[in-house]
Amino acid sequence: MTVRVGVAGASGYAGAELLRLCAGHPQFEVVVAGADSQADQPVGSLYPSLAAAHPRLRFTKAEPDDFAGLDVVFLALPHGQSAGIVPGLIDRVGVLIDLSADFRLRDVAAYARWYDMDHPSPGLLDRFVYGLPELFRPTLEGARHIAAPGCYPTAAALALAPLVRAGMVEPVGVIVDAASGVSGAGRTLAASTQFSTVDEDFVAYGLLTHRHTPEIEQATGAQVLFTPHLAPMNRGILATCYARPAAGSTFGTDEVMQAVGEAYADEPFVVVGPGSPSTKATYGSNAAHVTARFDGRTGWVLAICALDNLGKGASGQAVQCANLALGLPEAEGLTVSGVFP
Repeated sequence: MTVRVGVAGASGYAGAELLRLCAGHPQFEVVVAGADSQADQPVGSLYPSLAAAHPRLRFTKAEPDDFAGLDVVFLALPHGQSAGIVPGLIDRVGVLIDLSADFRLRDVAAYARWYDMDHPSPGLLDRFVYGLPELFRPTLEGARHIAAPGCYPTAAALALAPLVRAGMVEPVGVIVDAASGVSGAGRTLAASTQFSTVDEDFVAYGLLTHRHTPEIEQATGAQVLFTPHLAPMNRGILATCYARPAAGSTFGTDEVMQAVGEAYADEPFVVVGPGSPSTKATYGSNAAHVTARFDGRTGWVLAICALDNLGKGASGQAVQCANLALGLPEAEGLTVSGVFP
């Protein structure tokens, strides 16, 4: 079985990661690599790392008609752009997976508030399911329209959701401090992500206003104070989350770890253990590493998740969703092993 794949926004970091993963997928064949700014250029000229994997593939200035009839189309476009082209694709491809935030939020008003624009296609929101398999797998099996989660929400949700769902922590006043590698900002040049700016620096940004806040709340079922940080590394997300025990609850670290471990006992891509999660351990993989603690001295529950922001936080998760939607083995074309050193 050959699955014919198209990638819109193929020249960006998430798009390039999709091309890499599809090249290693035994059933995926990329036939359209849409990228307006690089149209007519060989993929290998922009990303030499992909030259051997895609020796004949060229970027094209693809229109919706170019993707029509394909089995899977990934939209790796900036926020706001996917919603403009989805109406021309939604009933013309087998499975449509959007990596932007355009179809993640159920609340149109929340989209307008956090993204400073009215949603271009509000009538299509209900046709998309949220693509975090470990928490929402039943809706993904056989789905045709999938909104892949953001990297920060994936890490925060994998850390917190089992504890919220088990009723162990209060779903209000939750704190999420998370750090991301620079690739999370995309390939577009900006002063804030240049080497001289990022190297030897560690800075918080988006204070109280980061767009992933409502998505984290939607995925976890908790009210959160989210503070993202930019770390001087290429790839990775480390989310450190704090919550108060639910009223009347009595437990320790063993019970917290048991709840998280049971939630992910059968999950191929989630590693639960006592060690402190490391972004390097997940580098280049679709794995997420999770741990949890209860601090009896301060009364806080601590939950931590590490993952690769381009892997489980974006393109790897999108491929995982595509596998589920197509009825393929969920782990096809993906790895749990990080690259080290």
